[in-house]
Amino acid sequence: MSYVAIKGGGRAIAGAAAVTEFLRTEEGLSETLAEPLGIDAILHQLRHLVDRVVSEGGVYHPKFAALAIKQSLGDTLEAAFALRAWRSTRPRLLATPPLDTSRMRLIRRISSAFKEIPGGQMLGPTPDYALRLLRMELMDESPDAFRAVARAWLDSCPEARLPDSFPKVLDALRAEGLLPPVTGRTQAAFDITREPLVFPVPRSAALATMARAETGSLLAVAYSNMRGYGDVHPTVAELRVGYLPVMLPHPITGEPTEVGEVLVTECEVVAMYEADDAGGKPMFTIGYGACFGHNEVKAISMAILDRALQKGMKDGPGNPSEDPEFVLLHVDGVDSMGFASHYKMPHYVTFQSDLDRLRTTQQKSGEPA
Repeated sequence: MSYVAIKGGGRAIAGAAAVTEFLRTEEGLSETLAEPLGIDAILHQLRHLVDRVVSEGGVYHPKFAALAIKQSLGDTLEAAFALRAWRSTRPRLLATPPLDTSRMRLIRRISSAFKEIPGGQMLGPTPDYALRLLRMELMDESPDAFRAVARAWLDSCPEARLPDSFPKVLDALRAEGLLPPVTGRTQAAFDITREPLVFPVPRSAALATMARAETGSLLAVAYSNMRGYGDVHPTVAELRVGYLPVMLPHPITGEPTEVGEVLVTECEVVAMYEADDAGGKPMFTIGYGACFGHNEVKAISMAILDRALQKGMKDGPGNPSEDPEFVLLHVDGVDSMGFASHYKMPHYVTFQSDLDRLRTTQQKSGEPA
């Protein structure tokens, strides 16, 4: 595809940027005193939006994710693009070893497979059990009422401390022989930020690609599987939301040392059972999803597609959601948004060629045979 060089237009481009900035700040011209949207306000009051941009941007930096949301006027695709572009300028210092998600400091933990699970269900922060009705009182929320909600919640909290960690639901199924045993990893995880996807790809490449994929894209492809273009109808064995300790080798001793924690969502689903590759006893199959931030829909969709892709790699894809090339090359929001947006760029040369061919074809079609 070819383009022509564009001369001039600098003033128009500067004007487009200026009017965008005006629209962001025009409220400051109103009679009532308007204040700019603070980064901390975005961080705490739009936390799910920040979590989505952190996940799709592929770097855990909530404050810069909030900044990207502010400068993009709330466009999550643009914000993820800006955050990922910033990440590409940062030096890589170390790589973490595989992290143990059973050590997560949980804020939410549920299972749809069992009513009672070891350690108990923990509903945590979720709108799942609330009516989807507009709360009109938030239209004119006063600062005093805003603070009173947080104080009332803290005053009502029980003093009992939660355990430091909870057992995994899958461990109980695995101990009963209903799941395949955990095998040691024989190869390093695929680094999608440094290596291109050349199919067939290892499962780690698929998981990494989906972990930073656009939430709506993952949901759409996973939904196609649920709706009949596939046969993965799983049960959520465990859905976890919490803070995962990040371990790095100590610079002197080399021992793994906790350097911080990241908020993650993890989902493990159990799907239809089948015989193992060696023809042994049938066992449940597993799908796995994990992403930065609190984003349960993304983690569940990822787990469904992980199972679908495993099936497609084993038996051959029977539908789009089981085709690794179809799924992994079409779920990245930054890639797909960039390609869709590039059609706004000048295509003068190619379109002129189309015009010439059409006019010539019409002239020839009007001539007698």
